[in-house]
Amino acid sequence: MSDTDVRALMGRAIGDVVMKKLFGNLLLAAIVLAVISFFAAPGVAFFAIRSAADASDVQGLSRLVDFTSVRQSLRPQLVGGAALAPAPSLLEDPVGAIRHQLEQARPAAMVDVDAWLTPAALAALTRGEGRDAVDAAGPASEANRSNPMPSPVFWGVNRTRLAVKGEGGATTVFTFERKGPFEWKLVHIGLPESPPGTAAPTPAASSAPGR
Repeated sequence: MSDTDVRALMGRAIGDVVMKKLFGNLLLAAIVLAVISFFAAPGVAFFAIRSAADASDVQGLSRLVDFTSVRQSLRPQLVGGAALAPAPSLLEDPVGAIRHQLEQARPAAMVDVDAWLTPAALAALTRGEGRDAVDAAGPASEANRSNPMPSPVFWGVNRTRLAVKGEGGATTVFTFERKGPFEWKLVHIGLPESPPGTAAPTPAASSAPGR
């Protein structure tokens, strides 16, 4: 075997080693990127909701928010926003007990949950406005719009919770569920607790995506 053949074989061997090393590095980078994307997906979904809400992108929000589940999560929180007195005993005060039940049922008919699911209200919720989100959803708030960062409260394989603290210190919690390898949807919004003696807002009827 000539020197030329030996050099050719060595060149091919070195090339094979370089290619294998390059392929291994690319494979490792792809795995790392996939892992990062898997765990970062809920955060990406949160910012996508904020962006779509700011742009009034109803179709985008429909892909990111499970409106049926979010409505179910908000309704009891809004109805239970008022601090109610203990129910009178049915035996001792039947009239008062019946009146109390009617008073508890009355706010449920007045609260419009969809007012909290408009793009403007969702944008305010992602900025930690909490129970003031509907009032803060007007054009006047856009000039002073802040962009607080969410912080993880719970991080799981199929469910993740992110919390956003508003300027007043109250925290709004967003729960996401995994619908695919990298697809997450908002399924629950946890509003801050109402101050004692404060009734839940009762905004007028409005149209929200996914109704």
